[in-house]
Amino acid sequence: MTVIPAADDNSRKPYDAVIQAIVDYVYDYQITTDNAWARAKVALMDALGAALESIHTSPQCAQLVGPAFPLAPATSGLFRLPGTSYQLDILKGAFDLGAMIRYLDHNDAFPGAEWGHPSDNLGAILAVADVRSRVALAEGDPDSIVTMQQVLEALIKAYEIQGCFQIKNAFNKVGLDHTILVKIGATAVSAWLLALPREQALSAVSHAWMDGHPLRVYRQAPNTGPRKGWAAGDACMRAVHLALLAKAGQPGANTVLTTPRWGFYDVLFKGQEFDLPQPFGTWVIETVLFKVNTAEGHGMTAVEAALEIANTLRARGLDPATDIQSIHAKTQAAGMTIINKGGATLHNAADRDHCLRYMVAVVLLKGAQVETADYQDDSPWATDPRVDALRQKITMAEDPKYTADYHDMAVRSVANSLTVTLTDGTTLPEVLVEYPLGHVRRPETPQEVYAKAERNLGLRLSTERVQQILKTVASEDFMSLPACHFVNLFSL
Repeated sequence: MTVIPAADDNSRKPYDAVIQAIVDYVYDYQITTDNAWARAKVALMDALGAALESIHTSPQCAQLVGPAFPLAPATSGLFRLPGTSYQLDILKGAFDLGAMIRYLDHNDAFPGAEWGHPSDNLGAILAVADVRSRVALAEGDPDSIVTMQQVLEALIKAYEIQGCFQIKNAFNKVGLDHTILVKIGATAVSAWLLALPREQALSAVSHAWMDGHPLRVYRQAPNTGPRKGWAAGDACMRAVHLALLAKAGQPGANTVLTTPRWGFYDVLFKGQEFDLPQPFGTWVIETVLFKVNTAEGHGMTAVEAALEIANTLRARGLDPATDIQSIHAKTQAAGMTIINKGGATLHNAADRDHCLRYMVAVVLLKGAQVETADYQDDSPWATDPRVDALRQKITMAEDPKYTADYHDMAVRSVANSLTVTLTDGTTLPEVLVEYPLGHVRRPETPQEVYAKAERNLGLRLSTERVQQILKTVASEDFMSLPACHFVNLFSL
């Protein structure tokens, strides 16, 4: 019979250093960089625009949101879901907004050993900030109102936590989905927004690491499906729930990461410890990649290259469907893992928007950027035989330099190149795009992101309301605005 030794008294040990570093950063770090605050506003508007685009464009997303059960008349403790008339409990509100922001894969992104989307965290952040502010106003407690400056601070810090983990820690290599990091970052900042004591914040973050974590299976063939669109909402909901459990007095697991045999490192990370290459600061929000064009992040530069080639073919009077013999795409290692689908059948929108060959084929045939509607089941491109025929002509390979530059923190490119050979044997010059529109190295990025947000908000809100929102964000009073007053601007 195997005898299992009695467990040590975990409560007497300090929290794992990683957990302490996260909570110390959230509770103590002072943001002083003007650029960080400015970029946080851009990120906020981009994410909310993406949320409204999702619920307007995707029937599947629209079916997810709203009350799980009929609610009693509205109270001060309900979250007003942007772009809708719904008033929801805090957990369903966090789920719904997180799902809406992420659903169409049109929110911002951050590359590294792990690819993720830091604005996913806003589902938890805005739900907590909105509800806490409404309760504070209803109870006449002005000291508990959460301002938009606090919302942006939580956003900046959740971005930083998620992004710094992504740089060198590949959760995908052990089969876990990157939304584990949404849960970690959102739990930490939710605890802060709820004004939990530091000990309760430590407990909440330890529980976030202790959870069973989502498998990446829903992002990869043959199981790619719509869950990848609401996985971030699930992480946001869980983050808020864990913060509330800690608030109710639930103790943490101090050595959840490092405990031999039973801890996270041994059970789920092959015994390796996390590598955090730099201290938490504001670097992630200042370098995050915005998706101005509707394409999976690793393929955005391929889409730009394809559009340049489409214009070249049009100028020569050539038809992409009949005059192209082959296309060779060079990409990064991450692109080979995430959007390389070969000749496999694409079953749904989630499959199509994670297929480089599909994106390139549609752009070549359209002669224009691929759009959200082009991925949907009812899009004519989804069943156009020319798309499949072009897909079969595309080969993909990793270029080691693209991979190296992708991981180099001084470069951070997301390069793709396309080389087209025509049916007459002519090979067109290779088209290489290193930095997509939305990258920090493209100076037009902030202006283009605000324009994208304005278009997306206009899908659900009146022109007058959209202009009111943009003026509010740009005003001197924005930072002191109660979060619930800002959220009210997005209600139908």
